Amino acid sequence: MNIANSVNGMDSQLSRKSMLFYLSQFIQERTAGSNFEESFSFLRVFRYITFRSAGAAITALAFSWWLGPRTIAWLKSLRFGQDYADKAEEAGGMTARVLGKKGTPTMGGILIITAMDLSALLWAQWNYLVLLTLLSLIVLTGLGFYDDYAKVTEQSSKGAKSYVKLLVQSFLALFIGIYLWRLPATSGLITDLMVPFIKYPVVTGAAWLGLIVTVLVIVGFSNAVNLTDGLDGLAVGCTLIVTSVFVVFTYIAGNVNFAGYLQVPYVAGAGELTVFCAAMMGACLGFLWYNCHPAQVFMGDTGSLALGGALGIMAVLIHQPFVLLIAGGVFVAEAFSVICQTTWFKFTRRRFGAGRRVFLMAPLHHHFEKKGWYKSQVVTRFYILCVLCAVVALSTLKLR
Repeated sequence: MNIANSVNGMDSQLSRKSMLFYLSQFIQERTAGSNFEESFSFLRVFRYITFRSAGAAITALAFSWWLGPRTIAWLKSLRFGQDYADKAEEAGGMTARVLGKKGTPTMGGILIITAMDLSALLWAQWNYLVLLTLLSLIVLTGLGFYDDYAKVTEQSSKGAKSYVKLLVQSFLALFIGIYLWRLPATSGLITDLMVPFIKYPVVTGAAWLGLIVTVLVIVGFSNAVNLTDGLDGLAVGCTLIVTSVFVVFTYIAGNVNFAGYLQVPYVAGAGELTVFCAAMMGACLGFLWYNCHPAQVFMGDTGSLALGGALGIMAVLIHQPFVLLIAGGVFVAEAFSVICQTTWFKFTRRRFGAGRRVFLMAPLHHHFEKKGWYKSQVVTRFYILCVLCAVVALSTLKLR
């Protein structure tokens, strides 16, 4: 099934405006037919998505390593440190962890997003899919920064109002959904519903359902990654694993031959999202260098809201929103634990006069901490579960 074939002309125009790719093409055109043509023939490798993806990953990693110490020092100089307990820690009485976090700078998501954006802008061809993802990333980063800034200045876990964050996330997701729906070439991404393990859409012509799924996936994963960001290295490591799955899916979705062979939706230009995913992996890997236990910096909502939103957006853009639910199973479990805990607590408080809990503490990683697991055990075991989810997600390519 071919999607977005008619936007190839728009893609080719935008592609001419990329940086390293355009520079390589410019040099080849200028040296064509001259004595220098053979000397610069190696620049043809910039045509290959695989080469540019590798370059984007390495560049993002290098940016993260170079900017890391400078960003941490800058955040410390601004006194953007976490000297407060988050909501889960307040509820669970985990004062020892709060003292251990004291003074560690937050808003480290600035480092991740900066490395991602710079690398993607350098290596990716700027088609409408990449630009839509990058612009959405900036919006979610700004929202997260606003939330983190409110927490730091007030030294409170309250931050921005929950309804404000949900409204911004929902409007952004709705904008993306309507934009794709109203564009004739990509309307199928919204009107047709694809599910894993099935070759063909299970529902067609249902724009309203597609818009609901789009909003739920983008908003849901933006907040799910945010909820998972509670232990050193947990959220960024799991994001790294899930992104590796989408490196494969975006590459296949953007290759008409592979997409046809594996019978997955073909989306013209989606291959450039592979470069974006690679940049995201490199940035996450570089940030993990500073965020592993004991963390030198926290990503905060600045990073978690943006990273989760980016995963949701890419899943929508390649017509695989439900694959993300499988690949991001750890994030789904974390979000479900909070919903389940909150709902049951409120219900039992109204019914019995005293709230009861399903878990010792939510989100789920705190439950296992309360059971006596070391932080490093929780993080490592969640990584293992995330890898398992990733393998199951990749298996959907053949099990149809």
